[in-house]
Amino acid sequence: MTTTEDSAVSSPPRAAVKARNLRTDNWRRAPILTVLGITAWVAYATFRVFYQGDYWVADYYYLTPFYSPCVSEGCVPESAHFGRILPDHPLIPYAALSLPFLLAFRLTCYYYRKAYYRSFWLSPPACAVPDGHAKYTGETRFPLVLQNFHRYFFYAAFLISVINTWDAVLAMHSPSGFGLGLGNLVLWANVVLLWCYTLGCHSCRHVMGGRLKHFSKHPVRYRFWTLSSALNARHMMWAWITLASLALTDFYIMAVAAGWISDLRFIG
Repeated sequence: MTTTEDSAVSSPPRAAVKARNLRTDNWRRAPILTVLGITAWVAYATFRVFYQGDYWVADYYYLTPFYSPCVSEGCVPESAHFGRILPDHPLIPYAALSLPFLLAFRLTCYYYRKAYYRSFWLSPPACAVPDGHAKYTGETRFPLVLQNFHRYFFYAAFLISVINTWDAVLAMHSPSGFGLGLGNLVLWANVVLLWCYTLGCHSCRHVMGGRLKHFSKHPVRYRFWTLSSALNARHMMWAWITLASLALTDFYIMAVAAGWISDLRFIG
């Protein structure tokens, strides 16, 4: 008679399924759209940051976020709110002090890591779909071990969001005095969306409520943690919306600066 142990040893460890996965839905759509979306955005952003033109509307103090803060000697003096300290060179973006930190903040973001791991690296491309690599090492080796610096890039992103907010405030006071135009609404909409993404960051939640044993003893931090958590629940949405708002804000200011369109003015 065959014992239970003998039966367990002789039986296969899992069902012998020849198919690589059992998903019947169109699981390839999400990674493909992610590749197309991120690639298109990176191509546009790369062109704009090295274009070094049509970034400033002198009549209304509009400064595109792709050039903020403008710290190159090539910047229009009025657009350089924090001085011009970098040399003017075709390979040095006018906002070279902030762009690397913003790029690092997005690259190490928990959502974006999921997005490009699945879409560009196929690791894995979708749930219940085999990994595209023979072995998995996680984020324990260079360069992926640098993902742990995300919490520090958050502080830089927070500061840059403050600068973007200041740019929107300054744009309300043009050389002719207080004014309000469509460009102002575009700038403020982008700033609000950036704050939703930044404050919903996992690192921000940790800053607000981490290392606390009793929320009841820290009601203010608990309140901020609650607000951050609410934003974090839609972090993927904010991640994509802010990519769109950054590109649209930049394109609108470029169009006005280049003279393609005129800014719709409501006041002033």
